[in-house]
Amino acid sequence: MSVLDWLLDSDPSIRWQTLHDLVGAPRDVVAAERARVASEGWGARLLALQGEDGLWEGGALFPARRPGQASRTDGQPWTATEPILTLLRTFGVDPGSETVRRAVARVRDNCRWEHAGEPFFEGEVEPCINGRIVSLGVYFSQDVEGIVQRLLAEQLEDGGWNCEAENGSVRSSFDTTINVLEGLLAHEHASGGSAQSVAARRRGDEYLLERKLFRRKSTGEVVCPSWLQFSFPTRWHYDVLRGLEYFRQSGDRPDRRVDEAIQILRSRQQPDGRWLLENTHRGKVHFMLEEGDGRPSRWNTLRALRVLLWYEQ
Repeated sequence: MSVLDWLLDSDPSIRWQTLHDLVGAPRDVVAAERARVASEGWGARLLALQGEDGLWEGGALFPARRPGQASRTDGQPWTATEPILTLLRTFGVDPGSETVRRAVARVRDNCRWEHAGEPFFEGEVEPCINGRIVSLGVYFSQDVEGIVQRLLAEQLEDGGWNCEAENGSVRSSFDTTINVLEGLLAHEHASGGSAQSVAARRRGDEYLLERKLFRRKSTGEVVCPSWLQFSFPTRWHYDVLRGLEYFRQSGDRPDRRVDEAIQILRSRQQPDGRWLLENTHRGKVHFMLEEGDGRPSRWNTLRALRVLLWYEQ
């Protein structure tokens, strides 16, 4: 079985993206496959888990606390509303599907943040969370302009963002910055953005590029060795493949400062042409999407191949 056949022998969420990004299949074929995400496989399973209150597991970022609930030492749980909507967006579920529209409307009307009861699509205080909510709001046609303006005001001097800024940090975080940049890029693609938002995103790009996507600007050392391993789902965490995917999605020609990151990506390819799942972020999930760390990963293979296609073209 070829790598492409292996990717196509999978869930509709992977099949439609493979057809669109790697095969170049006709538009109607891609659309028909994408439409299946809401009614079959992983997407349908997640949609079916939405509670009567419109939330997943009774919470926005964390499940509602219940007797006997696992402690945070077991890893952050990934079963509440934001992680599920982020997965559905990653799956590419059709936001125009009536099933999806109803699900999102119930979140908008009922879900409140644990921080201070803020409505879900108004965001809360942490820029890493708010960046993801911008991505979700744009994708699911919700008004997130207020969050965008807040993020622009929170950009740090070095060009990035950090959730610890409210505690006095003046240095940006890769983890926070990638979440914000993905949100600003989605907003820009959907609306054209503003001169201010485009400039802020470009400054954020430079923050990553000056560090070659994984090195300290001051010493050139690798900031975090785990960033050289590729996770899926990425959750709120940064890694080199996530950084490369962001620049691919920007539509710009590759900057030469991503060359070393591309070399790392190529070095992770297995002799059979696939990439492995690495460094899964611990925490409760509704069900597994892959077979575990150290095993071939359809998601990482799909993501890596389309990054290389962008880079080589």
